[in-house]
Amino acid sequence: MKTIYLDNAATTPILPEVIEAISSAMANVYGNPSSIHHVGRKARSMVETSRKNIAKHFNASAQEIVFTAGGSEADNLILRNAVTNLGIKTIISSKIEHHAVLHTIENLKKEFDIIFKFVDLDDSGNVNYEHLEQLLEESDDKKLVSLMHVNNEIGNILNLEKVSELCIANNALFHSDAVQGIGHFNIDIKKTPIDFFVASAHKFHGPKGVGFAYIKRGFGIQPMLLGGEQERGARAGTENVHSILGMEKALEISCMNMQEESASIQQLKNYFIGALKQNIDGIEFNGQSESETDSTYTVLNVRFPKDYAMLLFNLDLKGIAVSGGSACQSGSNLGSHVLHAILPEIEAKKTSVRFSFNKFNTKEEIDYVIHTLIKLIK
Repeated sequence: MKTIYLDNAATTPILPEVIEAISSAMANVYGNPSSIHHVGRKARSMVETSRKNIAKHFNASAQEIVFTAGGSEADNLILRNAVTNLGIKTIISSKIEHHAVLHTIENLKKEFDIIFKFVDLDDSGNVNYEHLEQLLEESDDKKLVSLMHVNNEIGNILNLEKVSELCIANNALFHSDAVQGIGHFNIDIKKTPIDFFVASAHKFHGPKGVGFAYIKRGFGIQPMLLGGEQERGARAGTENVHSILGMEKALEISCMNMQEESASIQQLKNYFIGALKQNIDGIEFNGQSESETDSTYTVLNVRFPKDYAMLLFNLDLKGIAVSGGSACQSGSNLGSHVLHAILPEIEAKKTSVRFSFNKFNTKEEIDYVIHTLIKLIK
């Protein structure tokens, strides 16, 4: 049975060039970057070169990049520091953020005397920027806005420039979980002065278990993990050298081919949308995922006319790998918190499937998926 992989928002296949970079590093760069001998210095040099090269993609400085074990750790590091180290008293977020953000803020609220507010969303999951401005102007408390760049379930794209402007005008800090955006969209922090954002390598064809936090120069970050002075004191623990080098290679390739690949994937997504509309009556698309301008080209969240309890399971039996929501919630029977936040209850109970694409997907695969869906549903 062939496998058709359409769950790239959960994770992406590792590129052959990235595997080669990782394998070479594992064989040849085995020193501890904290060791002072030449073997350790070689590892340190390569880690710092990767840091510089990654920073360049965002017009940032190397000192503003902190390597982590992924996006969730990076979110935790930034949000916890905002409260414990940077004097934040109010955090403004939304109900459709990734749980790495929502659960972290909820725990910070229990642990510290902070205020947690939700910005209003419309029926498509778009942020109400007027309400965000009102929340920012409500008090003189030091505030942090935490809103994701690209929603991992419905694909909505946040206007980073607009939120940055509002935060600057109100002397607030801005953190964005950009895990679904990095490697797929350009971010220039000189043009869009975000204070903090995070990335995870496995979302752009890199290895799992490695990512980074961008932390604007001038913020002193205290570590969550103690026991060493690695990452300039921001994170204890020996650096994951081979994965960092693999992440650098994956980001380099993604940024180099971004324009061409985004157009190609968008074309495939449009083909899929057209085929779904033509062949399945009553199909709807959650959030802005049908839009070419307001959604990422990598995600399409499809709502079927009714509840098909075994649809994901049956698609899997046919070799089609998709998701009902965030992969982090795959063991939950509560459904998608994102869809429950934006849909009426009767619509949220219908079966929704997230199809997410990469540059290796083909029209032939889409045709097979459509053919399979027709047989399963009709």
